[in-house]
Amino acid sequence: MEKAEAIRLFNEMFPEHFDHPWVHDMPEEEILTELVMDLRTEQPLPLEHAVPDGVSFGFWKGEMAQLRQAFGSVNPYWIPYFENADRVFCAFGWDGLILSFCILEDLGSHSVSGTPLRIAGPGCVGTLPSFQRQGIGLAMVRKATLLLDREGFDLSWISYTHLPGWYSRLGYKPVLTWNGRRGFL
Repeated sequence: MEKAEAIRLFNEMFPEHFDHPWVHDMPEEEILTELVMDLRTEQPLPLEHAVPDGVSFGFWKGEMAQLRQAFGSVNPYWIPYFENADRVFCAFGWDGLILSFCILEDLGSHSVSGTPLRIAGPGCVGTLPSFQRQGIGLAMVRKATLLLDREGFDLSWISYTHLPGWYSRLGYKPVLTWNGRRGFL
């Protein structure tokens, strides 16, 4: 995807993004990346390592308090995003404990190079600190991406991330970088 097309698409999906106070308050050195996987032609790459035994994946169906506790232990600033989320995909331990989570967000239909495409993606991806570095979060994002493909989405878009290399391990490709004070880089 060409940079100009990615900028246009970003501005459609996240209108007035650079007008938000939290964006303006970002430190000058903080750079965020937007990544894309074209589900029409690509699939997530296989994992390098198997996840621990007993880990399962699926949508959260329990009480909001338990979910709030999980994502609050990773990033309490995400609480407002999860309060209104209707599709939270998780990795669970054998006892039903949430190990990792993300919101699956439908970003709408948008024209890309003249072709209308359905776009969605995992957002606010987090893994509880005691379960990090075991491949659980990466496996969860892989399964979430495959689910979006099965649901007929054309592009999976990862937004506002500090971890482009982590998502690239699944085959996501960077299309934009930005900073709150300087805009697109």
